[in-house]
Amino acid sequence: MRLGMVIDLSRCIGCRSCAVACKAHNSQPPGTWWNRVFTPGASFHQSAVGKDGEFQMNFLPVSCQMCDNPPCQKVCPVGATYTDERGVVLVDYERCIGCRYCLAACPYGVRQFNWEDPRKAKERAGYMKGYDYGYPEDYRDQGRLVYTPDRPRGVAEKCTFCVQYTKNGESPACVRACPSKARIFGDLDDPRSEVSRLIRERQTFRLKEELGTEPKVFYLAPAKPVR
Repeated sequence: MRLGMVIDLSRCIGCRSCAVACKAHNSQPPGTWWNRVFTPGASFHQSAVGKDGEFQMNFLPVSCQMCDNPPCQKVCPVGATYTDERGVVLVDYERCIGCRYCLAACPYGVRQFNWEDPRKAKERAGYMKGYDYGYPEDYRDQGRLVYTPDRPRGVAEKCTFCVQYTKNGESPACVRACPSKARIFGDLDDPRSEVSRLIRERQTFRLKEELGTEPKVFYLAPAKPVR
């Protein structure tokens, strides 16, 4: 099994529900966003004004690309970053020493660093309703702490494909929150899965493939390219 995701850019409406759901379900501290949605500019061969002057805009959601060849894992001096048996790149919060080598190595800029203890943030009344909405218990993968709503200050963080949910067969929070069903999650090794079918039948691309990172997040190109 290799868990992966397909994001249909024709369906993404840029509402950022994925980012908000991700933040709430994973108790992310202030200033931390594991999921972000960008509005591509000229470098993505798109603009806000399309053919015949009609208004058109596309969006690019970006989170951890769950690389098969993750640079962040290679540079971690203590083995805090590792890949589990399902192909998900995780971080052991108890082993992380906060050196931030992984932040420098990630070519996608998706690694985040927790400067503030979430327990301190929750003490500030009115900061964010539902801040500790995440899965109610810590989750350990083979003894490694890879999810906790009360992460210590000074650890590197990123998307985990919502390991606290997917371990029970559920989809990540961002997939469930997307109102336009732009995100599809499943087993890349199963030729019958929807993600495998879409990759096989549709035009897809991956971010910075030339670096050899082998991301497990695939994008479906917009059906009607903006001119």
